[in-house]
Formats: sequence, C-alpha cells, structure tokens
Amino acid sequence: MATIAIGGDHAGFEYKSGLFELLRELGHEVKDFGTYSSESVDYPDFAHPVASAVENKEYDQGVLICGSANGVAITANKHQGIRAAVCWNIELAELARQHNNANIVCIPARFIALEEAKKIVKAFLSASFEGGRHERRVTKISC
Repeated sequence: MATIAIGGDHAGFEYKSGLFELLRELGHEVKDFGTYSSESVDYPDFAHPVASAVENKEYDQGVLICGSANGVAITANKHQGIRAAVCWNIELAELARQHNNANIVCIPARFIALEEAKKIVKAFLSASFEGGRHERRVTKISC
C-alpha cells in the first residue's frame, strides 16, 4: 500500500475527512496536513506542505481538495517533481496517472459529490504510469 499526504482548505474540509477515512480503509498510510476545521483559511498553507512531502519522497502520492481544485493544483505545481492534476471524473484521474505520471490528485469539492470524489481518488491510486511515449513528454515538463 502507498503512503498518502492529504490536505485542503475550508472548502475541502468535509471531503478531506471522508477521503482520509477511505484511504485508511484501503490500507494506505495517510498523513493529514490540515486544515482541521471549516474556518476560512488560505489554500497555499496546506498545498505547499503536501507537495513538499511528495516532492521529498516522504509520501508516495498526495490528495488536495479545495473549492475548484485550481488553487491547490497551481500551488502544488510550483514544486519541482510535482505533477498535480485537477480531476473531476474517473477517466481524468486514470489518464493523469497513465499519461502524465501525476503524483497529486486535486479534487474540486464544490463541483462534485463526495462519493464521486472517492471513486476518483481510488481510480487515481489504482492507475499506473504507462511510460513509453509518455515518458518523453513527462521528462520535458521540468524546467
């Protein structure tokens, strides 16, 4: 099983709690980087620690949640070696792993149901990077 870093802002708090429990039920080791309430906070304060933990290989993969998923994805992608993908359906989650070797899935809590978010996270973690022609492209991402 994988080690997973999870975090999100106030808009993602409820979903983070549900996804944390799902990940533990699936047997993953999970660290919750916050936030720990629905009080308004700034998403970079939680996206940076999750991205750093994955970037430094302390955790295999990450899950970030905010209202649109854009803020946490933009923040996480500032880190070298991070490929954070906004995913709002299962197919996007699978393709993010298979073609882009994404290592953080970003969930838009205000636009999908929690049950769909759970399916997306499961699909993301189950998919594998295909390599091949995609390897060349992924290698070109780093500056």
